[in-house]
Amino acid sequence: MTQEQDIKNAVETMRKGGIILYPTDTVWGIGCDATNAEAVKRVYEIKQRDDSKALICLVDSDARLQRYVRNVPDVAWQLIDCTTERPTTLILDGAVNLAPNLIADDGSIGIRITNEPFSKELCYRFQKAVVSTSANISGEPAAQNYCDIDSRIVEAVDYVCFARRQEHKPHQPSCIIRLRPDGQVEIIRK
Repeated sequence: MTQEQDIKNAVETMRKGGIILYPTDTVWGIGCDATNAEAVKRVYEIKQRDDSKALICLVDSDARLQRYVRNVPDVAWQLIDCTTERPTTLILDGAVNLAPNLIADDGSIGIRITNEPFSKELCYRFQKAVVSTSANISGEPAAQNYCDIDSRIVEAVDYVCFARRQEHKPHQPSCIIRLRPDGQVEIIRK
């Protein structure tokens, strides 16, 4: 299957409210339309995760990021520009235009601009934010490669991407940095 067809299938699945399993710029992820509350609810169920623990989402560009965060602070752009070594998720206040059950109680959202070719093209073609939570049952290790994914997750999703399934190399989750409205920067995960 071509990458183009793989992405087309994944996008169609998400447009219908379905859940996908896909390779990201970090570990393998469970994804869905970040604006669809029912789909987000299913992701929590698949992960067996308490919905009080927020999920993150991926976007393909600066412009798309601004669609989901009311006021992106200047320091966020500086961090985005200088964190080319390792993918970095920013937790930003003022989340908008997303499923309510994706936004934390304090109104924040974890969001990352992906530069990995497959997930970037997927986000670009979908034209919306895509949920990206590690493809594991809550509390278990993140799936670095497709072969690490629990069969219960593979069976629970609606579409499994073909891209990078054969890959066997170490991957790690993103850094997570919380940016507070008062300008305070807190490193959540290095």
